[in-house]
Amino acid sequence: MKTAGKLIPLPLVRNSVLCSLTLVLLSAIQCAASEPVLRAGAAKRDITPKEPVPMWGYGERHAELSRGTLDPLQAAVVVIQAGNRKLAIVGLDLGRSPSESSLQRIRERIRSEAGIEHSFIAGSHTHHGPVLELNDEKGKGKGRFDAAIRYYQWMEDSIVEAILEADKSSTPVKLASGVTELDGFNRNRHTKQQPPPVDRTLAVLRFDDAATGTPIALVMNFAGHPTSISANTLEFSADYVGAMKRTVEKEFGGTAIFMQGASGDLSINKGERGDHTAFGQALGREAVKLAASLTPVLPDKPSLVVKEERFRFESRTDLKNPLVRIAYSVAFFPELVANFIDEYADGVRPRLTVARLNGDIAMVGASGEFFCQHAMRLRERTRTGTLFFFGYCNGYHQYFPTIEAAAEGGYGADNQVAPAEVGAGERLMNTALTWLFQMQGKLK
Repeated sequence: MKTAGKLIPLPLVRNSVLCSLTLVLLSAIQCAASEPVLRAGAAKRDITPKEPVPMWGYGERHAELSRGTLDPLQAAVVVIQAGNRKLAIVGLDLGRSPSESSLQRIRERIRSEAGIEHSFIAGSHTHHGPVLELNDEKGKGKGRFDAAIRYYQWMEDSIVEAILEADKSSTPVKLASGVTELDGFNRNRHTKQQPPPVDRTLAVLRFDDAATGTPIALVMNFAGHPTSISANTLEFSADYVGAMKRTVEKEFGGTAIFMQGASGDLSINKGERGDHTAFGQALGREAVKLAASLTPVLPDKPSLVVKEERFRFESRTDLKNPLVRIAYSVAFFPELVANFIDEYADGVRPRLTVARLNGDIAMVGASGEFFCQHAMRLRERTRTGTLFFFGYCNGYHQYFPTIEAAAEGGYGADNQVAPAEVGAGERLMNTALTWLFQMQGKLK
C-alpha cells in the first residue's frame, strides 16, 4: 500500500483496522453497560410463631395466647433495582408492619448487606397474627411474654433473609402495571352517609424474566379489612390474603406479594363467595385475570426516585392521664399499653414513603389505617399511570380518618383509636402529591 510517497505494509494496516474496530466495540459495550437496566428478584419466608404468643387485632382477647395455626403467615418480597438504586417491597401476613425498633434493625441490615436503601415493609392487617409491640423491658413484655420477644428476633432474621435472597436472585425484567374496578368485593363499614365512599381498585405490578418471559413476581394492592375469622379463633391465619396469594401463585406463577390499601373504613364482602378462603380465591382469580391482560415491556430508561420522612402531629388522646392509661390497660393489657405510651411520648409520628418507578408508576406508603378517600382522592389528583397506596406500611400509628369522617365520629374516627390530630391524613396526602409532582420535575 502506498500513501504520501511511502509504502505501508499490509499487516500494519490490518492491525490498525482491527484496533479501531476493537476500540469501537469496547466503547459500545461500555456504553451499554452504563445504561440502567431494570432488575428484580423475589423470595418468601414463613414467619409463623412457633410458640404461643399474644394475638394482634381484637381487644377482647386481651393477653390470651395463641393455640396453633390455621394457615401459615409469610413474608413475600420483591427487590427492584433501577441503575444503582434498590427498593424492597415486602408484604407481611401480620396485623401491622414491625415495630419501630424491629423496622430499623431490618432496614439497617439490608442497607449494609445488600445496599438496599429504600423499602416498603407493610402488614396485610390480618387480625390473626402476633402482637408486635412488646419489648425486652420489665412491665413492657420481659418476664411475662418472653416467647413473643424471642419471636421478634426470628421474625426479623426471616424477613431479612427473604429480602437478601430476592436481591441475590435479581435478573433483568420486563414490567407492566394495571388496575381494574371490582364491584361487590368490599364495602364501607364506617359512614352512614349515602352514597358511602368505597375504593374498588385492584392494582397489580407484574415482573417477568426479560429473557424467558417467566413471571417472577406479582404485587397486588387492594383495600379490605382481613377480619373474616372470629376473634374467638386463637389460631394464626393470613385470612383471605393467604388464599389469594396461593391462588395467584398456582394459576399465574411467580411470587405473590399482597400490599393492603387504605382500608381503615373498608371491610370485605364475602357474600356468596363463602368463607375467607373462597373469598381470597375469588379475589386471586381477579388478580390473575388482570395480570394476564397486561403486556410487560422492557423500559427504555429505568428510573427509581424515593423520598421518605417522619412527621409529628399532636395527639387527641392524653396517654399521660392515669385514668386514660387504666382504661386502655383494661381494654387491651398493661404491657401493650406501656409500649404505646412510649410510641406517642413525642406526639403521633407517622412515616410517609413515596416512590416513582420509571416515571409513571407511583407508590405511596403510610404508617397507619387510612380511610379510603385518602387514596381515592390522591389517585385522582396525581394523574399518573398507576398509583399504589400501601397502608400499614413502615410503622403503625392507628387510624387516619378524613376530616368529614372525624366530624361524623364512630369507630376508626374517634380519638380512642385515631389519636393523630384532625386533618393529619389530608396533610400527609398533600405532601405525597407534592413529592410526586416534584419527582416529575413539575414542581420545585
